[in-house]
Amino acid sequence: MPRRPQRSRPGPKVTPPVRPRRTLVALGLALALTACTARAGPPSPTTDPGRPDQAVAALAAGMASRDVSQVPFAGATGTAVQAALAPLVTGMGSLKPAVTVGAIDTQGSKATATLTYAWTFPGVTQQWRYTTSAQLVQEDGGWKTRWQPSILQPGLDGTNRLSERRDPASRGEILGADGDAIVQRRPVVRIGIDKTKVSAAAAPASARRLAALLHIDAAAYAAKVAAAGTADYVEAIVLRQDAAGPSNNTISAIPGAVPVGSDQMLAPDRDFARSILGTVGSASKEIVDQSQGAVTAGDQVGRSGLQRRYDTQLRGTPGVLVRLVAAATSSSPSPRATATATPSTSASPAPPQTLFEAKPVAGKDLATTLSIPLQQTAEKVLSSTKSAAALVAVRPSTGELLVAANGPGSNDQSVATVGRFPPGSTFKVVSSLALLRAGLTPTSPVTCPTTVTVDGKSFKNYSDYPSSQQGKIDLRTALAQSCNTAFIGQRGKLSGTGLAEAAASLGVGTDYDVGFPSFFGSVPEDKSSTGRAAAMIGQGKVLASPLSMAAVAASVRAGKTVIPHLIVDSLATSKAKPLTSSEAADLREMMGAVVSEGSGGVLRHVAGPSVIAKTGTAEFGAKAPFQTHAWMIAAQGDLAVAVFVRTGSSGSHTAGPLLAAFLNDIQ
Repeated sequence: MPRRPQRSRPGPKVTPPVRPRRTLVALGLALALTACTARAGPPSPTTDPGRPDQAVAALAAGMASRDVSQVPFAGATGTAVQAALAPLVTGMGSLKPAVTVGAIDTQGSKATATLTYAWTFPGVTQQWRYTTSAQLVQEDGGWKTRWQPSILQPGLDGTNRLSERRDPASRGEILGADGDAIVQRRPVVRIGIDKTKVSAAAAPASARRLAALLHIDAAAYAAKVAAAGTADYVEAIVLRQDAAGPSNNTISAIPGAVPVGSDQMLAPDRDFARSILGTVGSASKEIVDQSQGAVTAGDQVGRSGLQRRYDTQLRGTPGVLVRLVAAATSSSPSPRATATATPSTSASPAPPQTLFEAKPVAGKDLATTLSIPLQQTAEKVLSSTKSAAALVAVRPSTGELLVAANGPGSNDQSVATVGRFPPGSTFKVVSSLALLRAGLTPTSPVTCPTTVTVDGKSFKNYSDYPSSQQGKIDLRTALAQSCNTAFIGQRGKLSGTGLAEAAASLGVGTDYDVGFPSFFGSVPEDKSSTGRAAAMIGQGKVLASPLSMAAVAASVRAGKTVIPHLIVDSLATSKAKPLTSSEAADLREMMGAVVSEGSGGVLRHVAGPSVIAKTGTAEFGAKAPFQTHAWMIAAQGDLAVAVFVRTGSSGSHTAGPLLAAFLNDIQ
């Protein structure tokens, strides 16, 4: 079995002695505080022939630091006793106890002191507490301790030692819609070098061969194997049981290489909502340091995403088992004048004896709204898109986030929920609401010229805008055909905050904490003429994420401000001016025209109920010719969808077919 890595544990803590029950010696307050304060290094005790408390304080500090080399002992040197103590506590890892001095009973030249030990285990709420006694005698003009293993723990007798084993809690599952388990225990194969099965000299060469077979960094893995202990199992990689990989026979042909069947908390496949769910792995030093003692090196913790944010809930509380086990050999040193005294021999080791046990408490599941089949369909639709891409789906009636899919070009970034991009003409839905509130109606006349110049900057329509829809048209047609110049020409109808207020009513531009990393867009007021013109068509300083643009479609469909949520019972309340029923009805009618007669015709023959939509194309880059983001948002039945492709030809030609494929595939 793999050897557990060494943990980082809290340091020693020694508290001042309490007033003894049968004390024959009066303790001075200042002296007691000085004697019983734990130091970073070994204690340097002073002695008083008439008082044993200084010797007891030095003993307590030494036991707390697990270094008694400077403690005075009767008939033995501190170095010799340290050699006897070390093997007794090696099984406790780097744990150190807090040691408190209790009663000191002095009778002539002898004294008996009570010590209370408190061991704290990282992440475990229970402490292991017990008392021991130490015998002291006057020797060479001062008080010294007679060493015996039971000073550390009453059951130690020289033939046994302490052993601590951490018992991780079962990690909670991440659940999806209807309580279906998304992340749960699934079979894996751990592949690595077992150093008990290969010589130390040959281990690095085996590590390099295994690394080459698994396509991992050979130099780094060989160094890791070389640095490990002689009995360690050094993991190279973990593969899903059904993943493509080398056969067991191929692995075993390498000296020391061993495949080990195990299980691990995993999603249905490697890429399933990976940037949202996050990953689980061994705790990094940073995570250990930030945990305030709750996590130790080697613990399995959330490394990113929901697994990281909700790690405390999912991880649960570990357990611990402390036992007396047989000493490493059948003998134990008996310290006298030196550390090399002849050991005493035990006939046969006693069976392990449990001294302390705290049972692990399983982690709690995390309930989300993700739909497993819809998420898988979305990821399949995006699988051949090379550019960064995302597809988000929201249930308008509830605000549940059903899909947050990212394409393979997104490099494990959650473009779907935290991407920041100009939304282009999909933002004209927001501009339409602002104009409706300014007094226009879907049939209000507007002008759609070929170009419009604002403060010296020329704006034009997209390259294949239908010439038949130029000139005098109405607002409904301007949205359906996506006329840039018509919307820019109406900018004077809006107050300075009119666009931002309309955006907020559709779920864009206001920050909400919904329990997962999210960006709900930004619609800052731009007082420049060109900035206000660009904002009308979703350019300039306006930014949005696919999540926020899905909220726009969902809000129009639902007739209310929809704030998408992913974590069950983690709902946000809208801070915006509510949509009126007439506003929502007008927007639905206008977005319906986008599909029936305008730029969203790619959705005209999608199976199922009628679809409302809006296409969008946004230029980006430092200089011409500019690249373009491709967008499309839509709603069908109780489903609102946003598709984004970072680099595409246009919303209707790049994002539209992806959205159509998704809607058709889920029917």
